[in-house]
Amino acid sequence: MTSTPRENPGEPNPLRALTLDRLRRRTSMKWRTYPQDVLPVWVAEMDVQLAGPVVRAVTDAMELGDTGYPAGTAYAEALAAFAAKRWGWDGLDVTRTAIVPDVMLGVVEMLKLVTGPGDPVVVNSPVYPPFYQFVGNLDRRVVEAPLGAGGRIDLGVLADTFRGLRGARAAHLLCSPHNPTGTVHTVEELTAVTVLAERYGVRVVADEIHAPLTAPGTGFVPYLSVPGAERGLSLMSASKAWNLAGLKAALAVAGPGAAADLARLPEEVGHGPSHVGVLAHTAALTDGTAWLDALLAGLDENRRLLAGLLDRHLPGIRYQPAEATYLAWLDCRALGLGDDPAAVFLERGRVAVSSGIPFGTGGAGHVRFNLATSPEVITEAVRRMASALG
Repeated sequence: MTSTPRENPGEPNPLRALTLDRLRRRTSMKWRTYPQDVLPVWVAEMDVQLAGPVVRAVTDAMELGDTGYPAGTAYAEALAAFAAKRWGWDGLDVTRTAIVPDVMLGVVEMLKLVTGPGDPVVVNSPVYPPFYQFVGNLDRRVVEAPLGAGGRIDLGVLADTFRGLRGARAAHLLCSPHNPTGTVHTVEELTAVTVLAERYGVRVVADEIHAPLTAPGTGFVPYLSVPGAERGLSLMSASKAWNLAGLKAALAVAGPGAAADLARLPEEVGHGPSHVGVLAHTAALTDGTAWLDALLAGLDENRRLLAGLLDRHLPGIRYQPAEATYLAWLDCRALGLGDDPAAVFLERGRVAVSSGIPFGTGGAGHVRFNLATSPEVITEAVRRMASALG
């Protein structure tokens, strides 16, 4: 796996730009779910000043009144150029893409194309809780193939799971990079997944929303770049890497063997994304890479900071700094706080982390900690978590 090339950021660390007082003025989910005395390090929102090119693109649209419906392929072209430069992948064909409202709604639409009501959808638990929610609401059946040692895909378990589904219109909803563990799947692992999927007739739908967020020295492998993945479908977005969740837009990408499936996507799905969101995402991918590199450097510092703080104040927590994402998956089972330590940290420490239970099998006794904040917030959060044990 080759490492992602970095630009000279030329920008300050965006994670250090905002004070806690200013962050508390925000009205989004992260800052309004809990009372003011709770420090939130849970949901996947970043405490950053937005990239300048994104702000300019949105401001220009407001001034022009450019707030209609999305059109054209500029977003897909920007993603293709980004993929070629950052991941060395020139196989993203703009003609095999479609704009969708966001990644999870895109996942739903892709699953509609390749499965039917009651069909099984395999997930690698512990995994992003909306996988369970969206798949269940779609009237599909979630089947777990739990991760193995080190939070990596257990190919033996996956093979057994696929084998048991033979005869069904099954799909594998692959999280890559993986949320919550931050694991970056290797080309060898992904190749093995494609072999198993083809052997057992399982269609792979890859959620690759965290792809730009790899740690220094770690390279991301797009699923559709792997030999044998021609029938795969992928969902990508600038949302997570540039903190654009409130500006809805994502892209569905089809491998050559899935082009006919993507062509069956209802035309009205493309009406759902925000046109302003498309403009923002396009600007991020095209002109926001220096900002991204400054963010990635800051996240790497935060991973090391968290590791040191836990070692000093909460040595019972097991933590392996992740290869990607801005999330930390903390094994708190040795603390004796039961299956839901997040509830204890909230009640006794007034710090909000994500409970591991909704992530499925393997989540009990764990919490997910959002590192995309300032070092001061991380330090205070760990102090509060340690105080909850007193």
